[in-house]
Amino acid sequence: ARGGASVDPRLPRVTFLARDGAGWRSLCRLTSATHLGGTRGEPVSSLTLAGAHSAGLLAVLGPGSSVGRALAAGRADLAHARLATWRSVFGPGQLVLEVVHHRGQGDRSRAQAMLRLAAEAGVPAVLTNAVRYVDALDAPTADVLDAARRLVPLGQRHVDRRTAEGHLKSGKEMALLAEELAGPDRDAALHLLETTARVAEQCAVDVRADLGIGTVRYPELDVVTSAAERGMGPSAVLRARCEAGFGRRGMTPSAAVRERLEEELAVIDSLGYPSYFLTVADVVTLIKELRVRAAARGSGAGSLVTYLLGISDVDPIRYGLLMERFLSPLRHQLPDIDIDVESARRMEVYDAVIERFGSSRVSCISMMDTYRVRHAVRDVGAALGLPPAEVDAVAKAFPHIRANQVHAALRDLPELRASRLGSRRSGGSGDLDLLFDLVARLDGLPRHIALHPCGVLLSDATLLDRTPVESSYLGYPMSQFDKDDVEELGLLKLDLLGIRMQSAIAHAMDEVARVDGQQVEIDAVPRDDPTTFELIRSTRTLGMFQIESPGQRELVGKFGPQTFEDLIVDISLFRPGPVKSDMVTPFLMARNGWRDPVYPHPALVPALEQTAGVVVFHEQVLQIVSVMTGCDLAEADEVRRALGEKDAHPEVKAWFAPRALAEGFDVAVVEQVWEVLVAFGSFGFCKAHAAAFALPTYQSAWLKTHHTAAFLAGVLTHDPGMYPKRLILDDARNFGVQVLGLDVNASAGTYRVERVDGGADGGADDDDRPRPRPAWMPAAMPDPGRYGIRLSLADVKGIDADEVARIQTGQPYRSLTDFWNRARVSRPVVERLVLAGGFDSVYGFGVRDSEGGRPARRRQQLTRRDLLLQIGELDRWSRSGAKAAGTGQLGLDLFGAEASGETEPGLFDVETPAEDAGGQPEFVASGLPEFTDAERVRAELEVLGLDASRHVVEFYRPFLAALGAVPAAELLQCRSGAEVLVAGVKVATQTPPIRSGRRVVFVTLDDGTGCADATFFEDVQGPYAATVFHSWLLVVRGVMRRTGPRGVSMRATGAWELPALHEAWETGGLEAVAELMAAPGEYTEQAIAGAAASRASRPVVVRPVLVHPTGFRMSPYADIKPAGEDAATAARRAAAAPPRKLWHSSPGSSGH
Repeated sequence: ARGGASVDPRLPRVTFLARDGAGWRSLCRLTSATHLGGTRGEPVSSLTLAGAHSAGLLAVLGPGSSVGRALAAGRADLAHARLATWRSVFGPGQLVLEVVHHRGQGDRSRAQAMLRLAAEAGVPAVLTNAVRYVDALDAPTADVLDAARRLVPLGQRHVDRRTAEGHLKSGKEMALLAEELAGPDRDAALHLLETTARVAEQCAVDVRADLGIGTVRYPELDVVTSAAERGMGPSAVLRARCEAGFGRRGMTPSAAVRERLEEELAVIDSLGYPSYFLTVADVVTLIKELRVRAAARGSGAGSLVTYLLGISDVDPIRYGLLMERFLSPLRHQLPDIDIDVESARRMEVYDAVIERFGSSRVSCISMMDTYRVRHAVRDVGAALGLPPAEVDAVAKAFPHIRANQVHAALRDLPELRASRLGSRRSGGSGDLDLLFDLVARLDGLPRHIALHPCGVLLSDATLLDRTPVESSYLGYPMSQFDKDDVEELGLLKLDLLGIRMQSAIAHAMDEVARVDGQQVEIDAVPRDDPTTFELIRSTRTLGMFQIESPGQRELVGKFGPQTFEDLIVDISLFRPGPVKSDMVTPFLMARNGWRDPVYPHPALVPALEQTAGVVVFHEQVLQIVSVMTGCDLAEADEVRRALGEKDAHPEVKAWFAPRALAEGFDVAVVEQVWEVLVAFGSFGFCKAHAAAFALPTYQSAWLKTHHTAAFLAGVLTHDPGMYPKRLILDDARNFGVQVLGLDVNASAGTYRVERVDGGADGGADDDDRPRPRPAWMPAAMPDPGRYGIRLSLADVKGIDADEVARIQTGQPYRSLTDFWNRARVSRPVVERLVLAGGFDSVYGFGVRDSEGGRPARRRQQLTRRDLLLQIGELDRWSRSGAKAAGTGQLGLDLFGAEASGETEPGLFDVETPAEDAGGQPEFVASGLPEFTDAERVRAELEVLGLDASRHVVEFYRPFLAALGAVPAAELLQCRSGAEVLVAGVKVATQTPPIRSGRRVVFVTLDDGTGCADATFFEDVQGPYAATVFHSWLLVVRGVMRRTGPRGVSMRATGAWELPALHEAWETGGLEAVAELMAAPGEYTEQAIAGAAASRASRPVVVRPVLVHPTGFRMSPYADIKPAGEDAATAARRAAAAPPRKLWHSSPGSSGH
């Protein structure tokens, strides 16, 4: 409300109001036609278009209309003429004149002129305030928003508003305005107010009858049924399909299963939802017919009906799932079934759904992107005319938090206090106080409308009568209502979530089929493969769905899953509920046999036996409440939902305790169970949801176990996880998979698998000799060393999809000139391909001889630098339009053969063995040296964002050995309580919400041998926060703690930038390093004071804590994407050897 709408001042503005249901339908149609008929983002309507959709509408012509503008110009005659035009289109009672008085210069005379025109023309006049913001104090905020939208700094333009009167005024204030305009004629003022009230009363839209709130409109039954099913009602069709589903699933239904089906069908029928299930099933069938992977998620997996219809692939009977968590006769709310599809093909699914149901029944959902701190800093900085580079640096200094937390963050976070960005009162410079004040005011305001990432509307053919639609940036029809609005309006919302892991799985299966000729049916593989679970227990789970994060890897190491059911439990344990109620430790103790399971009462054993007496699932809460109170599961779910509201706890306990006591439970048992329910009930995890998640978790683990290279190629191509690609490549090396370098003759638009049984040329790895099988690798696991992963062309900086396609189409290439002529790629991209080694195999760079694995010696030692010189010649030749020829001129194909196969004089044929090239070299190289290892890595980082040929930490191995740093692979050998140093590339930084409400920073480092995870609690963040968030190569000191058979954690006590320590070592030895690690360095006294301020024993600063309605406490600075420099920018700034910065863009990584 505060931001208001920014309008183009060059065009007239008219307001249309719906007077009734017909008016609402006209308003939706007019809005849609306006947006869809013009340029996206610039909706412009016309009187003709408005007239075509005028039924039930009231046109309000104000100061911004063509009539008002004529009056403002002193042309009363022109105003009368334009008003007559409007009256010819909008009949009697459909037109009013708007009077606005903002008490600016000339406002009163213009408003009185509008009153005179209304009286002369016999058209009603209404008084409004043309509201732009809620109160007068928000006027500067509106100015900033207007400046940001128009991309013109405030200081370079005239502010539209002349006063701060455009706020939402009270009735009394509007009455005073009417009196000012009418002067001594009080009757005229009263008449104006009465007319305004009467017109407002005429605009009455019934929310149920006209907007459809309270009813659901499904696609017509004929749309979702076959010809054989025509004439049957939706309930009959649903029952018939469920019966057929038993055969498709290979099930022989028992009496209990049939009873379950009858109960579910009865609930669905009583709620009027058969058409909903038929529609969702029709969409899922359509997706699968496209051969797109699809899987249901959420509580819908607990329904037998969804399983029989093919919507879900999780058997609710086998895994003990409850339908009441999903659908209840006590809850008259449309159920929510989310469908996961391959992210790479989500738009293809959208196209198919629109084609299947028609544009009159389908629309995407919109969402409103609102201001948070980083966007607010950038837009306010632009509005104030501050230098863009400085504004960008300030924005990146903040974590991804709400804009209204900006002042608190400047005060509380040590890395921001050290930056001195804050006010003088908090120890900062105070130079940006105005910027941050305005940033805080933008909090939560709309920034722009965007396409919802997964929401799709399905309705009958009247959809466009109930929602205005515009075109999204991808060209899809998009409702202007968000997900909450459409549910209220009775529109069927289906979430089609693009899941990258589904695309990665599909890619892996395609690669296995392409390379090995084996068709993998991942949905049919047994879910009890012991080798798969052995690999999971090894904690080598990078890339695996849901279990690759630092916390999950630690939990997997403690837990040691052995069955699919264990995966369901594991996924559910790693949630706020079990953490808040401190149930993880008791579960693990019982699981590992360190204590016997403890059950509050024998009657609860069936509900809690799977989880060793610990409440893990929502379904267990339902069962506990039902057993202890005698209520049915539907009513128990209502109790669970009420537990989500802390204010409702007394009322729920007053209901629960007496009924439990009446059922014969002791007071002590009732109190014990109540405490568990209060702590867990709202924050637990739905078992059906966990089971749905466990399926792709297991499938990804199975693929990594049995087809390692193919799976990791899928992960690299579709980037589904939280880690950068360089870490996944490093994981591939650790599994024995070779990383094959960029190659214009072998690389494609995706990461592809190649057989490398006998070694392969063109590898990115410096050492492609077979590696010994790691001790942690399951003995029965197929050897991944027989395969390599080829780097993708799509990762080359600046390359576009068309260039990638042309390169692939033209493969193979015999020379750089051949490539230049046929691939038609821009010069910068060709240069990057050379820099990253894309032509190394073409010219034999790095080819090893057949005897000792040494680099082959050639008579004419060509280098990447020579190729870069030739690119300049090729570019000049292309621009001149004439080939260089003749004696004394540089030949076109300097280093290879033409595409025709002919070799011109003066050329060196790289395909000829060096020793057979003849005694007279035919080309004299420039003599420029080949890239050093450091230059190669730096080029890879700049072009690909990957250190493909050599791990960047390798440059520091001698120093780290002298320092005594422990490789990540050896951390399991460290005793608990030992103080260690670890080093590596920072690949992930997170500050998630935790039980204490304090900020905790989790950092993952990669050193080439594996991952090391460190935890920075608030008591040590002060001096080191800036280093942790804004450096890429780190040395971290910490104390080890063993947490299970393969579980370790490290409590960090310090962090330093690895290159700085390395430099100190080179100049002054370990003494200089020790001195640097002992000194505060660049951090100010304020930053050091932050550590003391965060100690629980000496609270100097009172930090804000966000409290969820359930009582869960969390830091307002909790953020899975904390502060830091953008990774792509960091790579551009990579400088001297050894490389210091890395570029990656994986979700959840620091700086994104």
